[in-house]
Amino acid sequence: MATFVLIHGGGGSAWDWHLVVPELTALGHDVVVPELPIEDRSAGFAEFCDTVVAAIGDRSDLVVVGHSYGGFTAPLVAGKLPVRMIVLLTPMIPKPGEKPADWWGNTGYHGAEGLSEEQQFFNGVPAEIVAAAAEHSRDQVSAEGGEPWPLDAWPDVPTRVLLARDDRFFLPDFQRRVAADRLGLVPDEIDGGHCVSLSHPKQLAERLAAYLVA
Repeated sequence: MATFVLIHGGGGSAWDWHLVVPELTALGHDVVVPELPIEDRSAGFAEFCDTVVAAIGDRSDLVVVGHSYGGFTAPLVAGKLPVRMIVLLTPMIPKPGEKPADWWGNTGYHGAEGLSEEQQFFNGVPAEIVAAAAEHSRDQVSAEGGEPWPLDAWPDVPTRVLLARDDRFFLPDFQRRVAADRLGLVPDEIDGGHCVSLSHPKQLAERLAAYLVA
């Protein structure tokens, strides 16, 4: 049994993983879903990491999964606790000293044009889940956006990048280029859009569990 630590993305919440959690527990794993302090204007990377570490407690055999902007926080946990694996899901992949606010320009980000926010993030997600998502979004006013990412190098921990084939926010070719440039990795792929945890929770849970025996 592993412990999956599921870190939500920007403006998100633990709710973003609510369909994945029962799928992972059905496969026999423990799951921790921290709620990052994104509504706290004084909270930065240190507070984000401390929140995750506190939620983990004394659990072990950790697989830390960072979705989207959660890719900035997931590697920080490996600097505090023994981590078996890092999985970056449709991620923002940071580099040492980079401020999140600078990531967009540094990576040459270009998204799909002419799409609404719902079309970018929630393609493939059932309508009732999309409607519920609005009740769980949060304002991201925390301070880390202007802070340099604090690690000197990527942690010496096995890392996988998992892109969603139908992602309209971080287009697959963009994800492949950034993963190659920053980590020297070729991403794995899964069906679904940017919020694959809401569109394909069972498939995502199965893929995460499969990484343990790959």
